[in-house]
Amino acid sequence: MLGEVANFVAYVFAPAVLVTPLGALSIIVSSVLAHFVLKERLNKLGVLGCISCIVGSVVVVLHAPEEHMPDSVEEIWDLATQPGFLAYAGTTLLLMAIVVVFIEPRYGQKNILIYLGICSSMGSLTVVSIKAVGVAIKLTLDGMNQLAYPHTWLFILVAVICGVSQLNYLNKALDTFDLAMVSPVYYVMFTTLTIVASSIMFKDGAGQSLSSIASECCGLVTILSGTILLHAAKQKEAASSPASTWPLDRGISWYISVGSDNLLRNVEDDYFAAPQSSPATP
Repeated sequence: MLGEVANFVAYVFAPAVLVTPLGALSIIVSSVLAHFVLKERLNKLGVLGCISCIVGSVVVVLHAPEEHMPDSVEEIWDLATQPGFLAYAGTTLLLMAIVVVFIEPRYGQKNILIYLGICSSMGSLTVVSIKAVGVAIKLTLDGMNQLAYPHTWLFILVAVICGVSQLNYLNKALDTFDLAMVSPVYYVMFTTLTIVASSIMFKDGAGQSLSSIASECCGLVTILSGTILLHAAKQKEAASSPASTWPLDRGISWYISVGSDNLLRNVEDDYFAAPQSSPATP
């Protein structure tokens, strides 16, 4: 919870193109702690994934754009109502409505991109709304009350609605598909769409050179690749672990008699037997 609060505060002081990719560092910390605390083995593929995330994060930090702090929530409202972001938000909501009504009921249980596409799209709108709310809170604490503006409450409403929708479809994806598939795909889609939305609304790349933008893209791709490698390592480790002895866990044993010449007939005659508990001593 403290980490999420810190993440919320980070969006106030830094652009989303910097904050969102650095979320991969939490995956590295989790993997390292699991190695030492939970005794989960971190194989070479996992180490390579950690190194990729660290290198990509350093590249993104070195070439990240400077943050422009808005002077009021009205300035953020002007950014949100510019044609470019209105086109992005309108297109996103229209596509999500079509997916939810027509596509998700038929293919949501079969294709992982359906749930995660809705979740990531809503997440991009959640992030820009949370950034607006965070700036409004900061300006209010600095003595410039922003709660009197209706725009602040509208941003809060959008953040709540989009955040709840995001969590709802993320839970659906986790209920339907394996975590090893959901986590990397969700991280890639959410990070990409969030950077796109923030770049359109706040113009994060304005004033940057082409080389800096290219370096940021390379750093982002390196982080995404490292994240995928980490989850692939976890999946490989889970697949290589010994299979659980299901019958022993359930208290059921079986046997196959191979003592006679007619093996097939003996297999058909054999049966599963639950062990009988010994009668209690009076």
